[in-house]
Amino acid sequence: MSSPQHAHASLDGLVMGDAFGDSWFTRSDEDAEELWAARELRPAPWSWTDDSAMAFVLFAHLTAHGEVQPGALAGEFAAEYERDPNRGYGPSMHGILRRIGDGEDWQAVTTGQFGGHGSYGNGAAMRVAPLGAWFRDDLKVAAEQARLSALTTHAHPEAVAGAVAVAVAGALAAAGTDQQAAPRAEFLREVASQVPESDVRSGLLVAANLPGRTSVRHAAAVLGSGTLISAPDTVPFALWSAAGQLDELPETLWQTVAGWGDRDTTCAIAGGVVAARTGTGGIPSAWREACEAIPAWSGWDALMAANA
Repeated sequence: MSSPQHAHASLDGLVMGDAFGDSWFTRSDEDAEELWAARELRPAPWSWTDDSAMAFVLFAHLTAHGEVQPGALAGEFAAEYERDPNRGYGPSMHGILRRIGDGEDWQAVTTGQFGGHGSYGNGAAMRVAPLGAWFRDDLKVAAEQARLSALTTHAHPEAVAGAVAVAVAGALAAAGTDQQAAPRAEFLREVASQVPESDVRSGLLVAANLPGRTSVRHAAAVLGSGTLISAPDTVPFALWSAAGQLDELPETLWQTVAGWGDRDTTCAIAGGVVAARTGTGGIPSAWREACEAIPAWSGWDALMAANA
């Protein structure tokens, strides 16, 4: 049984994380560390990026079809890119989505990237937490649907593993809504158990073994925080951060952004996972007012009306 309501909450958290994290790409004359220590919010408006744009497409796709249909989804990603290409898409995504939009075979395009290896960027992982929440009742289904969603743009096994990890984390978070949050190490090991052998899986196990007193800075130094914009360099840290504050969405985002790196993406991943469990009722009104709205075409308004 699918859970659109949990996916809906996860999408809201993902967008908030994306916009919050992106707002922390500060000017060169600003001291980000000092601002963060003071918990000083960045000026509004907070715009969402390609992380959210692709998550909207995926959420709308699930709303329409109930499952991932890769060919259709690839075309929908390309159509959204054509509509608004200036959301901060990665360099390779510009070429991939343009070519798919021009009618080239999506599988040939994605598998042909980087000498035939495919992209192992973090783009498949950044958008997928709501999918995991949607399929919260079956981790294996969540993992397989995440795999299919990843292949539409990212063919490299590491990118696929990153998407699987985030989706499984989203599913676990959503499934545990009425239970006490699992300890960080236990949660991360449960996620890793569903992820294929990969650097992403290894990173999750390293994250699970970090001492409980580990600081955000140390975790980011050990695991990476998205500086390389790759799945192995992004997903373990983002899930380590989420797993440490599964009941505290705002605190999750404050802690995640302090890893710096690819902060819109790490915050999008962590926010999507935690919100699948908590919802977004705890988001301060000032944050909500600063964040760019979710577009109606994502299926957001229809589901809101159905649940009213």
